[in-house]
Amino acid sequence: MTESLLRAAGALGGAGKFAEAAALYHQVLQREPTNFHALHALGLISYRSGRLQDAERLIAQALTVNPSAAEAHYNLASIQMRSGRLNEALNGFDRALRIKPDYIEARGSRAGLLLQMGRHAESLAECDRLVATNAQIPQVWAMRACTLMSLNRPGEALEGFDRALKFAPSSAALWRDRALALLALQRPAEALSSLERALALEPSNAELMLRRADILVLLKRYADAITAYDAALARQPNDSDAWNRHGIALVEGGRKPEAREAFERAIRLDSAHVEARNNRANILFELKRFAEAAVEYEQVVRAVSHTPYTEGFLIQSRMRICDWRSLEEDRQRLSTAIRKGQRVIDPQGFLAICRDPDDQLRCARIYMQDEAAPSLPPQRRHGAANSRIRIAYISADFRPHPVAFLIAGVFEHHNRHEFELTAVALGHPVKSKIRERIAGAFENFLDASNQTDHEIAARLANIEIDIAVDLTGFTDGCRPGIFLRRPAPIQVNFLGFPGTMGSPHIDYIIADRFLIPEQDQRFFSERVVYLPHTYQANDNRREVADRVLTRRDAGLPEDAFVFCCFNNNYKITPDIFDVWMKLLRSIPDAVLWLLQDNEDAAVNLRREAAARQVGAERLIFAARISPAEHIARQHLADLFLDTSPYSAHTTCSDALFVGLPVVSLYGPTFPARVAVSLLHAAGVGDLATDSLESYHARALYLAQNRHELKQLRAKLVENRTRCALFDTARFTRDLEQAYRQMVVFHREGLPPRAFAVEASA
Repeated sequence: MTESLLRAAGALGGAGKFAEAAALYHQVLQREPTNFHALHALGLISYRSGRLQDAERLIAQALTVNPSAAEAHYNLASIQMRSGRLNEALNGFDRALRIKPDYIEARGSRAGLLLQMGRHAESLAECDRLVATNAQIPQVWAMRACTLMSLNRPGEALEGFDRALKFAPSSAALWRDRALALLALQRPAEALSSLERALALEPSNAELMLRRADILVLLKRYADAITAYDAALARQPNDSDAWNRHGIALVEGGRKPEAREAFERAIRLDSAHVEARNNRANILFELKRFAEAAVEYEQVVRAVSHTPYTEGFLIQSRMRICDWRSLEEDRQRLSTAIRKGQRVIDPQGFLAICRDPDDQLRCARIYMQDEAAPSLPPQRRHGAANSRIRIAYISADFRPHPVAFLIAGVFEHHNRHEFELTAVALGHPVKSKIRERIAGAFENFLDASNQTDHEIAARLANIEIDIAVDLTGFTDGCRPGIFLRRPAPIQVNFLGFPGTMGSPHIDYIIADRFLIPEQDQRFFSERVVYLPHTYQANDNRREVADRVLTRRDAGLPEDAFVFCCFNNNYKITPDIFDVWMKLLRSIPDAVLWLLQDNEDAAVNLRREAAARQVGAERLIFAARISPAEHIARQHLADLFLDTSPYSAHTTCSDALFVGLPVVSLYGPTFPARVAVSLLHAAGVGDLATDSLESYHARALYLAQNRHELKQLRAKLVENRTRCALFDTARFTRDLEQAYRQMVVFHREGLPPRAFAVEASA
């Protein structure tokens, strides 16, 4: 009778009729309360129904009847594993295997448990034993591959996933995990193909759709990524992480207002989503809503200590609106954190606040540690001695941007008999006159806006570039990962970023002796190349608007003495502003003409002026207009007052080009010395000062001796056609000589070394 009940119950269980089967097993137990088979079978039925406590009790009771039942030990361990009691589960699998050493399921589960426990080497050994006995079980190959991924061995893991897929080609999970291995190997295009195989098997799987979107972002296919996120979020609209990642894709795709909405959606779903809050703050910053950005950054800083770079952006937001209430404390706190190796501020943002070149080097090194690609050593490349030198200029700023306006003429003046030029344009393509002009100056103009760092580096290596020139550095749109992959044997930091990259992947930095005195070379990871006059390229064809503005047009008093500073407002610091207000108090008819970055900055600067006994009406703000119009209107000012520790760069050469004198202060860092370099190259080095006192005295003297100031202006206009600063052809010859010397060192097998270029005729 018992045997027939057990057979009937087994048949019902095999047919999925678990309730009917359970009823028969209970009948058996009424007859034989210690019947092993009934106890064990009822335990399994409870397990399948999710009643883990009942399942564990019944199977444990069965084991008291038959402690040698390997399957019961295995099933009890599986229940314990599911309940999170991992050590008990491991002991159970071990007991099952002692009874039945060839128990494949128990060994497989033990391997999975060891993987879950983080005991990866033991898990791998268990998987190896399994594949040695049966190499055709896809789950084992998959588990072995997952273990190898945990051991950071993605190449071997990929082989494992491929073996598993031979036996289970319809497993979407395997195609997904294969894609993860390919991503770890930095092969995103292949990862995308693998993930698309998974999606073909499970087209409505939102997780796979999101992973596909993530890979499209890596491949810089932002439009496709945005569409993919839209599709995934239509199925999974309450995923805050997905909304955050969608926002990132929208940022990269140039759709910032929509990105802000995506980040806000993520925050509504999860108010504690710190990354989304930080990203929303970043968007507000980029939209120039700096006061709002500061509030958001403050919330992030309060929520999570040491969020990378957030505190730095908070301080930058305050500087953008000229909120100086905690500036000195901020400066000291940043320097302390940098010296501890903390990621508190990005190198570009640090320039405006830092007064120590050693701290700038530390900041750059910290930032470069976050780059995913390892810095590769230079590759030997031996071109023929009489072959043209192949130069690639790589920039995110081949658009209406100061770097483009400065260097366009250099591209046009390059000697095509000696140099073959390639441009690599990063960032979103922006149709403009300056981009068209730059494109026309190159033999090869590559739009790499949708290419990965790896693809760009491989492309440059394939065409055997000799010198790769980074014109972006750490500024907006920077791609240091390209240079980390060593597309060229010689790599140069030039013009775009006024400081060191802090990494051995850049061999040289173009400078001059005003910017980097020899004793300061230790603050640069690059070898310093000194040009004879100034490091700054200039275009003697820079466009100046034909329209002649009057002071009335610009909102300036007709008879006032007009001090001006057209630097970005964040460069203005309290000590410099003190000097400016002292000048205004000394010259009753003077006004200060400033660029208006944002209304909050204007309000704060007027308040700061009033606090220094200067009427707020004496600060006049100029709206942003086209570069050509802006250069033209500068003739309306009498004297340009520079900032420190971040001096005028392109802004200084613009002023000098139209004959506007600039009084500058020689500071302790590269960005604090650029204007001084330009003044000397323009033949007016006496406008460079070395202290706040001498800066004030020089500006006051010129304001009070206007005949001498008029002569100085005439000198600048006369010098424009012959001074080194605006001699584009001469500058290009000097730069080319620097490139030649770099190539000589390389071809002779010598390491990069500092050197100076002799002035060309």
